[in-house]
Amino acid sequence: MFKEKYTPVYFLSSLGAGGLSVSFFMYLMFLVPHKNSPMATFEYVYPILLEGTWLSFVSAFALVFIIGFAFLHFKLLIWNIKEYNTFKITKAFKDLLNSNAEVSLMTIPLTFAMTINVCFVLGAVFVPGLWDVVEYLFPLALLAFATVGYFAIKIFMRYFSRLLTTGEFNFEQNNNLSQMISIFAFSMIAVGFAAPGAMSHYIQINAIGIFGAIFFASIAMLLLLVKLVLGFKGMFQYGISVETAPTLWIIIPILTLLGITFVRISFGFDHHFNQPLSGTSLFTLTSLVVSLQIIFGLLGYSVMKKVKYFENYINGQEKSAVSFALICPGVAFMVFGMFFINMGLVLNGVVEKYSISYFILMVPFMYIQYKTIIIFFKLKNKFSL
Repeated sequence: MFKEKYTPVYFLSSLGAGGLSVSFFMYLMFLVPHKNSPMATFEYVYPILLEGTWLSFVSAFALVFIIGFAFLHFKLLIWNIKEYNTFKITKAFKDLLNSNAEVSLMTIPLTFAMTINVCFVLGAVFVPGLWDVVEYLFPLALLAFATVGYFAIKIFMRYFSRLLTTGEFNFEQNNNLSQMISIFAFSMIAVGFAAPGAMSHYIQINAIGIFGAIFFASIAMLLLLVKLVLGFKGMFQYGISVETAPTLWIIIPILTLLGITFVRISFGFDHHFNQPLSGTSLFTLTSLVVSLQIIFGLLGYSVMKKVKYFENYINGQEKSAVSFALICPGVAFMVFGMFFINMGLVLNGVVEKYSISYFILMVPFMYIQYKTIIIFFKLKNKFSL
């Protein structure tokens, strides 16, 4: 056991595995036709597997990786829960509760929100007939995300109120963007609420989901303004902390989650609120998100290359749990890349689905996914998880 050497940041290993599982679902979501359902389900995927076409191979390939990374997600989740329960009785935990690092506890609700998403994907593609009873599952999903949201707010309020009443925030140690992990968690909960908000046939469930999504997205965006400014102020003043350099990329998954949240809200308004879906709005939104992701991706890569982060912490002997923060940005960029191609370009007639240009546009996002998988297993082996 890690005991006092443990940190809640290790939950990012489970989060990353869950994200990789969901990322492979994107191939089924956007390549497998599903006319009567908002997402690819068993009823659409299974017949494709029997056709013996290129799409059959892609579907089988995706399903294998969905299962594989889902298994690793739950395995690492159980390991983290055990380690965390041991860690809670140590002096190091008490010290953590009185430092900037208390915000790392937000990785726990963040990871459990991902667990709900992983379960949703597994149920959809592997359980026959599940979509026929999905309206009974949506209220349970809302309840699950509300529970995770409650604990996220509880953890954050304890942390934030302590800082506001004591003034104990250490600005010298805030020369990174690790404080934005709370924004990541609230964004993950928001996108979870947005799913029933977009897909339910009942306006009441639809409205609850949309309200929950807007509620948590609002918290995330408010905190984003505050913590992004404070983080860059710390980095400009003290220079970035080499160990926490990967946090420069944390805004990439936040942008993906908020972007998908507002895409889903748009579909929810189109579904029940008599607000027709605008293709130009989707193009604008997805283009904006991808543009910001590219800028922060290039900035983060440039900084990490200068401080030799990959050389030391990925391929070298240096070890830091923060390294697992590299997985989510790669996953997030690939996932939103699929939304950009299909909802920003295909939906507006810019690119024809299944055309050569369509698959060429997928290549850079697939490459990022591949590199992310390589880094994930390097870190998993390095920490013997």
